Amino acid sequence: MSTDIPFRDYPAKQHAANVAKYLQANHLTEKYGDESNHPAVVIYLEAQKTRMIEDSDEAVLFRQRRPFFYLTGCLLPDAAVVYNSAKDELTLFIPPNRRGAAKTYNVDRVLFTTDVNSTLASIASTHSGKTAAFSIAERVSKDVSFEGFAEINTSTLNTAIENTRVVKTSHEIALLRKANEISTKAHLAAIESAKTATNERQIEAAIIGACIANGCREQSYHPIVAGGEGGATLHYVGNDVDLIDPKTKQRKDSVLIDAGGEYQTYCADITRVIPLNGKFSDETRAIYELVLEMQTKCIDELKAGVRWDDVHALAHRIAIAGLLKLGILRGSAEELFEKRVSVAFFPHGLGHYLGMDTHDTGGNPNYEDKDRMFRYLRVRGNLPAGSVVTVEPGIYFCRFIINPVLNDPSTSQYIDSQVLEKYWKVGGVRIEDNIHITQNGHENLTTAPKFIAEIESLAS
Repeated sequence: MSTDIPFRDYPAKQHAANVAKYLQANHLTEKYGDESNHPAVVIYLEAQKTRMIEDSDEAVLFRQRRPFFYLTGCLLPDAAVVYNSAKDELTLFIPPNRRGAAKTYNVDRVLFTTDVNSTLASIASTHSGKTAAFSIAERVSKDVSFEGFAEINTSTLNTAIENTRVVKTSHEIALLRKANEISTKAHLAAIESAKTATNERQIEAAIIGACIANGCREQSYHPIVAGGEGGATLHYVGNDVDLIDPKTKQRKDSVLIDAGGEYQTYCADITRVIPLNGKFSDETRAIYELVLEMQTKCIDELKAGVRWDDVHALAHRIAIAGLLKLGILRGSAEELFEKRVSVAFFPHGLGHYLGMDTHDTGGNPNYEDKDRMFRYLRVRGNLPAGSVVTVEPGIYFCRFIINPVLNDPSTSQYIDSQVLEKYWKVGGVRIEDNIHITQNGHENLTTAPKFIAEIESLAS
């Protein structure tokens, strides 16, 4: 088992400085003009509080506030942090009953939470009132005082952190790589479990067990384990359906698994489809090959500066060509693209940013977009070097999405309902990897098996 990555190496202070620079460039310049007139930036954040379960003496499962972790690398509850840009000083405040933090985290000094107000007052007085304090609304304890600061801003900091988080440091990439390594072991455990599993929950148990055993105590999100036609549901959460088809009394053809472990708050997000009988059926194999082509060609396009909207459109063009070849769609490829018919089979965005959250911040989506091909994109615009994005195309045979297209006189001619009938049983196929965008290309952080020959060999 590989060793853990030390919390001390987390680039907390670098993050704090970057956020302060963002605030100076995007807020203080507009308000104060030239940088020489800027007040010092002081950032104040609080950790998640310990909360108790109702009617119990047990605490609610702890999940650290992401903005706080970003500036501290600290997973302690009830803590706080102050960054003073004038001195480039990062101070972590811990509850008096906690010890040893000075050697654990990448901060300049460690004080107790009882020292927060005196520290803030000292900073304000040292700079003769030329300080701007930034915090997040409704995440500041009532007894914390910002008296003496020239500006108290609770509306800008969260956006600054969300946008700064898009570009990862090499250490953050290492954490994401580690999460992927552990999650790959979980997906391998899922393949092994699927050989004998009779219910989706047995595969889910194998995933969670492998994650915990290898260092991911938490899941990035609730795993999706969807057998047969359940794979057509995008955010399937049941994970409790038998893998024997009640009509045929035979094992279902395949199971779609979307699962990833969380390592030191950083997330993996991986989707694979496994044949439950060792080999894919002809129909599932055909759709799997198409989705793999969509993913492979889209990943090949990725590098710094590429427009994500264009890559998403490419995925749809490949989907249209493949569905035409299979006879599911008919007509001209260009007309099908213009009519957005492929959205009925690929209704979600190509992917999203990944980091401390599965659907990470900074993507600037536009859910009001009138174009339904792009409405659900979680990322819009150009990808910067250092970002990490999921690439997760899929083809789904979801009746409540496809039937309206079949029943609409303006689009029904584009789908061959007789050919389509053979594919309902496929449910859905999605293949998802986590891609680190570099200046001249990309790095695939995901190593879970995805090529048909390898998956069928492991599943047999």
